[in-house]
Amino acid sequence: MRLGLNLGYQAAWTTPADHLAMAQEADRLGYAVVWSAEAYGSDTVSMLAWIAGQTQQIDLGAAVMQIPARTPAMTAMTAATIDTLSGGRFRLGLGVSGPQVSEGWHGVRFAKPLARTREYVEIVKMAIARQPVAYDGEHYTLPLPDGPGKALRLGFHPPREAVPIYLAAVGPKNLELAGEIADGWLAIFFAPDAAGEYLQHIERGRAKQGRGLTGFDVAPSVPVVLGDNVAWCADVLRSYAALYVGGMGSREQNFYNQLAVRMGYADEAARVQELYLSGKKAEAAEAVPQDFIERTSILGNKIQVKERLKQYAAAGVGTLSISPYVGDLKSGIDTLRIVAEAFEESGVAE
Repeated sequence: MRLGLNLGYQAAWTTPADHLAMAQEADRLGYAVVWSAEAYGSDTVSMLAWIAGQTQQIDLGAAVMQIPARTPAMTAMTAATIDTLSGGRFRLGLGVSGPQVSEGWHGVRFAKPLARTREYVEIVKMAIARQPVAYDGEHYTLPLPDGPGKALRLGFHPPREAVPIYLAAVGPKNLELAGEIADGWLAIFFAPDAAGEYLQHIERGRAKQGRGLTGFDVAPSVPVVLGDNVAWCADVLRSYAALYVGGMGSREQNFYNQLAVRMGYADEAARVQELYLSGKKAEAAEAVPQDFIERTSILGNKIQVKERLKQYAAAGVGTLSISPYVGDLKSGIDTLRIVAEAFEESGVAE
């Protein structure tokens, strides 16, 4: 197993300078990858390009570049460019986002996300490999058949003919697709004790290509809160969990709520959603089950961190990317260092 750092996106309590400092410390400590995110605020490309020029060895991951935000050709251009300026350190994470962001922010219909993702990835791979981009799909047609366009080839030679592609996936069909067409899976709310449930879908997708799980990178992003009181640590994450389970989508379509249901929290997930969508966010946070937070996070002191790292490694995780939930840069740096020490002492390093 390897360690990663997920910076998320810029928020009211973060700064680009703090994120850069975290990335540089992770680079110094030997973390394998730093991921940057986007929703409808800061974008991942700008942050990664900035970090790329000020780090040495750490990989640079998009978690994720939103599929509705860019044409597949633009994504290929961006991936090839960052891979070039970083000396081959880029990892491309892709996701369809959700209906609210896709249709409300980007103006792109959310229908048939699996088929769109499949076509998108095929075009991206074709373009990065410098093949002439000609594609006739249900969602993408290149070049357009009734105009002056022609099949074009990427106009420069990137350092690699392919970059690692990860899919952000939650549901069973998405997991199967990730196993079939991607090199890795960006997971959220990953519980090591439920790994078999997740991985069976990925294995089904891998089998379609005649492959097993070897070489496929299971890469969850895991919240980390350090402290001597696990209950207090869990409380730090309650608002985050309530946002996703209760408010990241509509009553009819919330992938994270559905995930909590599949994990055995049907009644609790329904209550969190009802409270959150009724504007009772504090009550929704209180209603998140303690067990759900503990199963999907790393909480406690260094000894407890070591045990959790062993559990993630045993569950088949290839890259464990931590998301430190802290109030300031010093606490973030301290968290990176303590987790790195626990990682070395745990004996799970690749």
